[in-house]
Amino acid sequence: MSLWGSLYVGTSGLQTSQNALNTVAHNLTNTDTDGYTRQQVEQSDKVYITVSKTASAISYQQTGLGVTYSNVKQIRDYFLDKTYRRESGRSMFYQTSAETLTEVEDLLGEMNGEAFQTQLSDLWTSIQELSKDPCSSVTQATLVQEAAEFLTRATAVYDGLSSYQDNLNMQVKQKVEQINEHGLQILALNDTIRNIESGKIESANDYRDQRNKILDELAELVDITYNEDMWGNVSVQIEGEDFVKGSTCYQIGLDIDSTTGFYTPFWPQNADTLPGSDDFSNGKGMLITTDGVLTTTIEKNGAPLNLSKTFSLDNALVFDLNKTISSDLGTDIGGLKAILLARGDHRANYTDAIGEKYDNVSQSVLMNVQAEFDQLIHNVITSVNDVLAEAAGLSEVTGVNADGETVTVRAIEVKPDGYLCDDKGIPYQLFTKIAGDGYSKQTLTVTDENGVTSTKDYWVYNEEDVDELYSQYSLANTQINQELMQSPANLGFRLADGSEDLATMEKLKRVFTSEDYTLNPNVLKRVNLLDYYDDLVSQVANSAYVYDTIYNSQQNTVEAALSARDQVTAVSSDEELSNMIKFQNAYNASSRFINVVNEMLEHLLNSLG
Repeated sequence: MSLWGSLYVGTSGLQTSQNALNTVAHNLTNTDTDGYTRQQVEQSDKVYITVSKTASAISYQQTGLGVTYSNVKQIRDYFLDKTYRRESGRSMFYQTSAETLTEVEDLLGEMNGEAFQTQLSDLWTSIQELSKDPCSSVTQATLVQEAAEFLTRATAVYDGLSSYQDNLNMQVKQKVEQINEHGLQILALNDTIRNIESGKIESANDYRDQRNKILDELAELVDITYNEDMWGNVSVQIEGEDFVKGSTCYQIGLDIDSTTGFYTPFWPQNADTLPGSDDFSNGKGMLITTDGVLTTTIEKNGAPLNLSKTFSLDNALVFDLNKTISSDLGTDIGGLKAILLARGDHRANYTDAIGEKYDNVSQSVLMNVQAEFDQLIHNVITSVNDVLAEAAGLSEVTGVNADGETVTVRAIEVKPDGYLCDDKGIPYQLFTKIAGDGYSKQTLTVTDENGVTSTKDYWVYNEEDVDELYSQYSLANTQINQELMQSPANLGFRLADGSEDLATMEKLKRVFTSEDYTLNPNVLKRVNLLDYYDDLVSQVANSAYVYDTIYNSQQNTVEAALSARDQVTAVSSDEELSNMIKFQNAYNASSRFINVVNEMLEHLLNSLG
């Protein structure tokens, strides 16, 4: 190689060392930058000049033109990334669940600084005092007042649970908006990275860091899978469905339940009768429907889309919340799923804690507690009312109604002056329905034990229907008897012979002391009403402890995965300083090489001149 050609070798050394020093400086500058991945220099030979080709030689005679700065790559481990993201998603699931249970525990345990259990005990105390002096207007008034306070406080607890349910519902909307925004950002970064790297001149490593950080955040919200193609595009799937693919981001839509206002995430591209996905993909905003009917459109190219359609979402839901939650099945990943499970899909009441219906609410923290709490109130309400009705003379009657049908009902003959009845002969109820009546008047033809047939008017007890809200004694449909609130002495509790009704008092006390109740169909332990609430709070506290324990254990797993990933991706100051010295020495060596060549050329020119 000529001396002139040797200058190429020295110059390439200077340029490559300078670029390598710039990479080191970039690493050191971003040592504490969140999401930054350390970069590493790759060097390779420049092209070779063939001097001669000899058939007898082992190889051609070639001279090189030095070194080139061929690439700067990120140091990442795909499997560590995948492990960290999966475990962080699982951690967020249990963190959200634990926080929800802790909030519910606070709602149940304290109300305006005083535990709800106190109000239940006060109602029990008022019944005990009434049993000592049933005919006293003071003890009767105390019973009615404590019952009213009990119902007021119970309603406050239930409303608190419902308000928190609404809070979780708003979080669903916010999380979906965040997920969609992440998808659009990934799509934009894919374009940027592809444009930069298509010329093979440089690597878009800083943009890749931004994209990886978004994938980390997305993995906490939902269960994702992803892969990168040969052009640098990342495709993302959520719950097995395409989210970002090619040049399209398939944004998640929201359907609003017109009754509850609850949001349900769905895939617009999978909804029946929906137009082609190109109509709504990559647009601004979300596609929102109410009961499957379009209510809000997204904007595209600055103009709103007009998609007047009714959609069927049966095959388009993002999450299947009926699946059993299990780490083995991989169904316990993502904060959004945890929020949806905790919130549930409706306001639960005592009917949801009965039989097979309980399966529909058992996995939802709030619906489960709402159902069991409302069941407690329902048991108090109906048990007290039943004792008063039995004392008034309510019994099972079989007769023929006005339609000629033979029916068996719980009823009492209409007697305006009846014991524990109002002026219409209707048995007094301490708790009455807001919508719907406790009794309805019917004419029945009955045959007594002596075979005598007669037609009489009866007040027939309107039995509850689990499918009709207006017929139920739930918190949402129950109030204190307004007549008794104004005149509690109407209860009387004095029998026809002038004696006190002590038998009814004993039955009222047994309402609270009999162990006839269970929290739900899956619990075998029977408790009385006084212990029911304690067991409910304990159940929530135990579940919160379990979820918190799982979360803490999961956090250790996440931290271990993050630590392992950081060992690969994080910048080491000591290592970078070593590289700086290495590249600085290489730079100095190239500089000295050029100086030597320069001196030789100068000597030759001067000598020949």
